Amino acid sequence: LLEKMADVSLKEAALIVGVVAACYWNSLFCGFVFDDVSAILDNKDLHPSTPLKNLFQNDFWGTPMSEERSHKSYRPLTVLTFRLNYLFSELNAVYYHFLNLVFHVVVCVVFLKVCKLFLDNRSSVVASLLFAVHPIHTEAVTGVVGRAELLSSIFFLAAFLSYTKSKGPDNTIVWTPIAVTVFLVAVATLCKEQGITVVGICCVYEVFIAQGYTLPVLLDTAVQILRGKGSIPFSMLQTLLKLIVLMFSTLLLVVVRVQVIQSQLPVFTRFDNPAAVSPSPARQLTFNYLLPVNAWLLLNPSELCCDWTMGTIPLVESLLDVRNVATLTFFCFLGSLIVFSLRYPGESSKTVLMALCLIVLPFIPASNLFFPVGFVVAERVLYVPSMGFCILVAHGWKKLSNKSVLRKISWVCLTAVLLTHALKTLHRNWDWESEYTLFMSALKVNKNNAKLWNNVGHALENEKNFERALQFFIQATQVQPDDIGAHMNVGRTYKNLNKTKEAEESYMIAKSLMPQIIPGKKYAARVAPNHLNVYINLANLIRANESRLEEADQLYRQAISMRPDFKQAYISRGELLLKMNKPLKAKEAYLRALDLDRNNADLWYNLAIVYIELKDPTEALKNFNRALELNPTHKLALFNSALLMQESGDARLRPEAKQRLLHYVKEEPQDANGYFNLGMLAMDDKKDMEAEAWMKKAIRLQPNFRSALFNLALLYSQTGKELMALPVLEDLLRYYPDHTKGLILKGDILMNQKKDIVGAKMCFEKILELDPTNVQGKHNLCVVYFEERDLIKAEKCLVETLALAPHEEYIQRHLNIVRSKIASLSATEQSSLPADGTATAEEKKNSFQNLKEVKNEQKTTQTTVDNSKGHSKNKKRTEKNSMDKETPKKSTKEIKDIEKKRVAALKRLEEIERILNGE
Repeated sequence: LLEKMADVSLKEAALIVGVVAACYWNSLFCGFVFDDVSAILDNKDLHPSTPLKNLFQNDFWGTPMSEERSHKSYRPLTVLTFRLNYLFSELNAVYYHFLNLVFHVVVCVVFLKVCKLFLDNRSSVVASLLFAVHPIHTEAVTGVVGRAELLSSIFFLAAFLSYTKSKGPDNTIVWTPIAVTVFLVAVATLCKEQGITVVGICCVYEVFIAQGYTLPVLLDTAVQILRGKGSIPFSMLQTLLKLIVLMFSTLLLVVVRVQVIQSQLPVFTRFDNPAAVSPSPARQLTFNYLLPVNAWLLLNPSELCCDWTMGTIPLVESLLDVRNVATLTFFCFLGSLIVFSLRYPGESSKTVLMALCLIVLPFIPASNLFFPVGFVVAERVLYVPSMGFCILVAHGWKKLSNKSVLRKISWVCLTAVLLTHALKTLHRNWDWESEYTLFMSALKVNKNNAKLWNNVGHALENEKNFERALQFFIQATQVQPDDIGAHMNVGRTYKNLNKTKEAEESYMIAKSLMPQIIPGKKYAARVAPNHLNVYINLANLIRANESRLEEADQLYRQAISMRPDFKQAYISRGELLLKMNKPLKAKEAYLRALDLDRNNADLWYNLAIVYIELKDPTEALKNFNRALELNPTHKLALFNSALLMQESGDARLRPEAKQRLLHYVKEEPQDANGYFNLGMLAMDDKKDMEAEAWMKKAIRLQPNFRSALFNLALLYSQTGKELMALPVLEDLLRYYPDHTKGLILKGDILMNQKKDIVGAKMCFEKILELDPTNVQGKHNLCVVYFEERDLIKAEKCLVETLALAPHEEYIQRHLNIVRSKIASLSATEQSSLPADGTATAEEKKNSFQNLKEVKNEQKTTQTTVDNSKGHSKNKKRTEKNSMDKETPKKSTKEIKDIEKKRVAALKRLEEIERILNGE
């Protein structure tokens, strides 16, 4: 047999590469769809910042294996290839699809090598070509997550090929290939769980192919030994030894695998696999009927569907169901093949036997016969079983083509099958282009699956087409009225359409479908964990009403009582408690969430916001830094930590604050707030040109940016460019006519630079219309009266101003000067009283320093949830809320600075008074 085994020629390999490329070239234009979103886009294990060890602690989707919500699918080596993809191309889907295509080529070539063990050269090529073009493989090849099948298959076939070399001359045992086989089985299993089934194929190969036994011979030998009429032959003892080694190594792998999943099976619901929770005999009848359904997909892959869950295949609930005929026919045909392959010697029976092993054994983990799985039918799990199917077809074709009468028709049929399969595969690839095209194609095949209607809705929702998405979500509720996720989707879409009442009604329906709490029974075992988000979403909806905050809190607490490890409930409750001015309780909620997930950057960020509310900036900065350690590109942490450093007044922190803001604007180049705060930092560092550039950039992005406009005008006025400040102030006051500080600055420039007394007077009068008690505006209006030589009016004005601020000595002194001028009219024409702090550019710069407006349109909390998208995996989203801080609370250092400036201003006023009095 080993002599018959031939290497794959370069010509054969080139043929396979060409055929695969012709069938799958358009897969390179597909994006990330369906499960790719959870396994790649939302999987933090792909990021270089995530420790490599996490790949061996988490499941395929990035969820810790220890968590109850984990799917327990342990495929770290597959995730490692995704991580390598991310390292070189981040989230460019082309490279992920290209690597899948390469892996499929490798599988086809290795499969050809396996075929040559049991078929002649021509039939082997036929089997390999049929495998290469079979449309059932599009889910495994074009769907990126199907890489688990591809990688597992490579090592699966390599392990089998290695084992075929374990028989030495004179039937001796060669142990090296066996050791290599065990290693490759372990690697295949770390790519996908079904890899371990190759051990069964090796056992069958050893007994029936390598040793040449048939079932009658084995039975006869067993009977003779039991009757004491013979002993076990030495060759059979050697075979038993090899089998024991194989089985022991397999058992070891199984034990390790059970330890990895911590002896817990994954939790699936009746929506994922309705038959799994059905009573007998419906469960057994349905599971057995699924076997001919899978066989039919291999035989006639004309109607393919990406999702066969929920109501796709109705339950077989009675023995009288006509579908049982299909089940009976399938088992009769399978049984006859098994009997033929085991009973009769010869090459044909050996080929059929190995083909059956490849069909049956790798399919067992997905068959639902021994333990339930999270799907009804999945086309990707037929990737390895289709190898056996292709060998059977090629073997049958060889039998037909050897008969002269049927030779031509067999070639015509083969050509037709290969061509139609290739065209179907090429066409099917386009279905995987986007989520919308994928799920719409599925609805053409099956309209009874609510999940498909939901997923089309999600695709439309992602495109902001809420009205059309709502139609699909409502259809999902009609197809499956008890689908909690569908009602949640309807509620969320109504919320997006600002139909709050309808949204609440839909959430209430979803809530009413939740199973009641049974004391002592785990809640999560009876419902999908993401369905608990109905409480979160409903609470998030009603907490917009200030009078219903307690009701919202009750919903969060109800979710927590149902599932104490429900992290998102603690996060959302923390946000609510902050809104209710209960920062200490919010802190408790976030700390509880951190106990569940200490590697969540958003949680550390939210805790930092709590410490800001608790007036503890030091702890807040520590938590911001912790968030950035876990996620260096966390935008909100970058922005708000930089803001905190800036507001601390500590000059040593400014360089780091600047670096974080620069990082922030790199991540968010269209957010004007980042450039504005860079400008404020530059103003603090007296880098006027740099500050001007940043402010202008912020204004270009947001022309009505109030603080940027004012501070740019202030910057011009402080640097002797008052006339450049005027157009900026005009823009500011066009957007915000009641901007008091802008009016004061404009009035000052008009009076002192443009000598436009009338324009200045209009500015100060406008201020007093807005705020009659504004001391600065009132005082400057008094100065205008003085400039207009209306001393009586100026005196009256100053008296009124002094009444508003009786402790301001400079007002009293200015009043005394005016009164002395009234008493000495001869000196009036030689006098000039300045506006408050506006005599010279230097004085103006200092006196207006306290006008510097720090308006940080500051982002605060945090992480919000509307993350229930039907049956898709949870997605956490962050939301930026901004607070328009017109005048933030001053630090101690700022207060001291203001006092120093006030003293300096008073000294200047004394000098002005001496000049006015002729001293």
